[in-house]
Amino acid sequence: MELYAQHLQAHLQAVEEALPKYLPASGGLQAVVEEAMGYACAAGGKRLRPVLLLEFCRICGGQTAQAMPFACALEMIHSYSLVHDDMPCMDDSPLRRGRPSVHAAYGEDMALLAGDALLNRAFETMLSPANTQDLPPQAVLRAAFVLADAAGIRGMVGGQTIDLQYEHRQADLAVLEQLQDGKTAALMIAACEMGARLGGGSPEQIEAARRFGRETGLCFQIVDDILDVTSSAQTLGKPTGGDAALAKNTYVSLLGLEGARRLAGQRTREALAALEVFGDAAQELRGLAAALLERKK
Repeated sequence: MELYAQHLQAHLQAVEEALPKYLPASGGLQAVVEEAMGYACAAGGKRLRPVLLLEFCRICGGQTAQAMPFACALEMIHSYSLVHDDMPCMDDSPLRRGRPSVHAAYGEDMALLAGDALLNRAFETMLSPANTQDLPPQAVLRAAFVLADAAGIRGMVGGQTIDLQYEHRQADLAVLEQLQDGKTAALMIAACEMGARLGGGSPEQIEAARRFGRETGLCFQIVDDILDVTSSAQTLGKPTGGDAALAKNTYVSLLGLEGARRLAGQRTREALAALEVFGDAAQELRGLAAALLERKK
């Protein structure tokens, strides 16, 4: 099943073309960190979060070109999180998307700095007047706040903290949901909410976008956990079996394979229900939700 249909594929292509333009390339003494930043962002992947942002902007009536700086900023933050997540002090993963992770290619010191720089560059990109002059200042600030909140202690950082604290320690499903609400779902929620807000969505549409982001984000993580035990490093482009090796709590370790699959299906149904408010305009998002459930990598 194809992941992206017509508009989503166009968003993906637009992000691939725009992202390098927002990254620094001074060529000065700090060039090695700039190179590592570019390496992290050029690793490809699904670009799921910026694609979601742009599509919710579109179906809410907005101009996707105006939202592009936010889409690229979101991808920078996602990329920085992967740089840090792969480091020896976290998941100690030497591969990312089929090639050496940033710390394996540039060293731990440069990987740490590149991640920090991507985080800061994201906010430079969103808050630069040159990038956002056609948007109301209040919309710019609100979108930046949504992303800051999702990336911080109440979102991604908080989720990663719980993840590390529960290595070699049994968690229940409630703890795992709180962990993944932060570590994985928070940026997906932010992507959908930012797109709806930048597109001028109604309160009902913004709330529906948030619901879709959460359910899709949790489904994405459940499928990731399943693939970690059923797929191969060659297919995924990263090591498999790492969750078990680190004694991490996953949906598979708590629920078993079949239980995890059932929960992924339930999350997908909830995501589809959230799209009802958008009518036929959300048809490509419905296809995306189904494809994410069935993905093999």
